[in-house]
Amino acid sequence: MQLRGLGATLVAAAILGIVNAIIRPLLVLLTLPLNILTLGLFTFVINALMLLLTSAVVPGFVIRGFGSAILGAIVLSIISFVLTHLIR
Repeated sequence: MQLRGLGATLVAAAILGIVNAIIRPLLVLLTLPLNILTLGLFTFVINALMLLLTSAVVPGFVIRGFGSAILGAIVLSIISFVLTHLIR
């Protein structure tokens, strides 16, 4: 994963937030049977796809390959989990 500058970072964060708010819920709903079958692990694949979509839209935000996207999705999930529990 590469970020080129503060501007690209802020734009990538904003676009990822919009993508997660609009497209991700639709994908989760459409893949619900597969998500249930994998006990929720398919959510990492959906999150990786959202990262790849953001990388395709934002210049200066580069993710090379699906493996890097999966790793990024796992890291984002861990950070989100920790922050959620710290805020409570």
